[in-house]
This record gives sequence, structure tokens and C-alpha cells, in this order.
Amino acid sequence: MAQQHLDPPTDPTAGSVAGDVLADYLRAQATEFLRSLRQHRETGGGGGTPARANSSAGENGSEESGDAARALRRSARRISGSLHTFRPLLDPDWSEAMRPELAWLSGTLAREHAYSARLERLLGALNRLSGSAALPSQTGSDPAAVPKGQLTVGAAKAGALLDRQLTLARTRAHSAALQALGSSRFHAVADSVAVLASEVPLTPAAAATDLRPLAAAAADRLTDAVAALPLVTAGHPYNAEALVHGLSADTAPQPQDAPWHQVRLLLRLHRYAREVLYGEQCPVDVRLLAAGQALNRHRDAAEAASAAASAARTPRIAPATAYALGVLHADQRHEVEAARFAFQQAWQKEAVRTP
Repeated sequence: MAQQHLDPPTDPTAGSVAGDVLADYLRAQATEFLRSLRQHRETGGGGGTPARANSSAGENGSEESGDAARALRRSARRISGSLHTFRPLLDPDWSEAMRPELAWLSGTLAREHAYSARLERLLGALNRLSGSAALPSQTGSDPAAVPKGQLTVGAAKAGALLDRQLTLARTRAHSAALQALGSSRFHAVADSVAVLASEVPLTPAAAATDLRPLAAAAADRLTDAVAALPLVTAGHPYNAEALVHGLSADTAPQPQDAPWHQVRLLLRLHRYAREVLYGEQCPVDVRLLAAGQALNRHRDAAEAASAAASAARTPRIAPATAYALGVLHADQRHEVEAARFAFQQAWQKEAVRTP
């Protein structure tokens, strides 16, 4: 596939996009961070309010608190990403100290939801694979194409094992998030964001500096990372090498996944740079949207496959349980390959349309 370059958006009414636009964006994201934090505390997150008087109200409060936590993560990621892309225009000591703290906060808040979504994904896949519906049609050698009766024997115990492990992980992640939100480290982050909402530490030359070259550099980093992906391999329906690695005794992350996760990160940074340049008028880029969705599916399936493989390594489990977990791992690695292929298709369609 021929390498393509992503041109940053430009304002047709102006010759440049000045650094003041960055300041406005960061102030808006900082304000959103503080608003989400206040909402999170008001709905019971972080122990800020007593428990609800009835279960219905408690469920509503929990949902509202979760929404607030997600909004908090979104603004933290956007601030951190903008500090990375446009770091030459910001006070270096402040931005280099701020970025890892925002990454810590975003990662801590994301884990509980990630474990919950992973469990739901795996239990749904187990039900699909062992239920009455036919297995999905897959091309080539398919480790998931197994006798249904043999899979059903271990599926229930495999699901129970995954439920125990991932529910425990989710509970621990919830406790870690509550502890983090009550820590002095978090309060220092919140204080810094509160200052950012009113005063952005730009360098003296930032106000007259064009932001577009820095946004273009972010786009080029994404383009280069995509060009280095093994897209030919991604065109195959199943990658047996990844299956063998996942079911081995090696618990290290699947090495094939790392470049794809990096592209997902770079795609996010590119999107945030577009938001800075366009502001509230940022148009929807269907190509970036489709590519991002494919990479999100890739991450979810890769992490689910890793969880299934980890559960299969549990000592003294029944052979039927281990068998079901092995089939589940193979199914999720197939989903990884499908997501890579979907990304490839989205990217190449845009390449055809780009001069």
C-alpha cells in the first residue's frame, strides 16, 4: 500500500492557526475536567456523598458516577495529548511534569470499566461458541471449529472461572480508583488543572506561532506507523503464530499487538490535534472514525484473548475447562485479525481517494 500523508485541517479564512487557539482548547478541556470531577463527587464517586436510600436511586447514581468518570478520563486524555503534540509551545518543566500525572489518572480510572467490558465480551463469546447457534463461518484452518458437545462441557466452568477472576480484578480496580481520587497525588493534579482553566503556561513565542506544522508532524507520525504495520499478514483470516504464543507458558503480552496499539495511540493524538485546530467546528472524518473503531475492537479482542489464556494457566483446572478457554482464546485472536483487516480496508479506501 502506498504511503499517504494526512494533511492537517486548515482555516480557509486565515493563513495560520496561532498559539492562542491552543490556550483556548486547553482551558476548555480543563473546565470540562473540573465539571466532570464535581459531577463525579456529587453522584457518589470517591465517597463524596452518602449511599443512596434505595437500590434504584443507587443504580442511577452509579451510572451517573460512571459517566462522570468517563468524561473525566476524556478531558484528561485530551489535555495530555495536546501537551505532547504541542509541547514546544508550552513551559517544558510544567508540561513534562503534568503529562505523566494525567496518564496515571486516566489509566487508573479506565481499569474498572475495562475489566467489566472484558468479562461481558468473554462470557458473550462463550455463550455464542457453546450455544445452539452455528459457529461463525471462518476461512482456512479454524481452531474454534470444534465439536460443540465437547466445548459445552467446559464452557460453564470456564465462564465461572473468568467471572471470579475478572470480577475480583474489577473490584480491586474500583478500590484503586477510589483510593486514587482521595490521594494527595490526585489533589495535586486537580489543582494544576484548576490553574490551567484560567492560565495556560505558553512560551513567550507561542502566541505568534503557527500550530499547523506541529499538527502535521503528529499526522506524519501516524502515517509512518501505519506504513510499518504488517498489513499483508492482516489480510489473512487467522494468524496461527499468535495462537501458539498466547497458549504457551509465556505470559508476556503478544508481541504482534504492540505496533497496532501504538497506531491506536497515534491516531488518538492526531484526532486531538484536529480538535485543537478546528475547535468546536471540527468536522467528522469518516475515515478516522472507522479506523479508530477497528483499532478499539483490536485492543478489546487482544486483551480478552490474553485474559482467556491467563485463565487457562490456572493450576489444577479440569481439562474440559482448559479446552473451552483455549477455544475462547482462539476465537478472540480471530477477532483480532478481523479488526486488523477492517482497519486495512478503511485505510486503503481512503488511499484510493487521496491524490
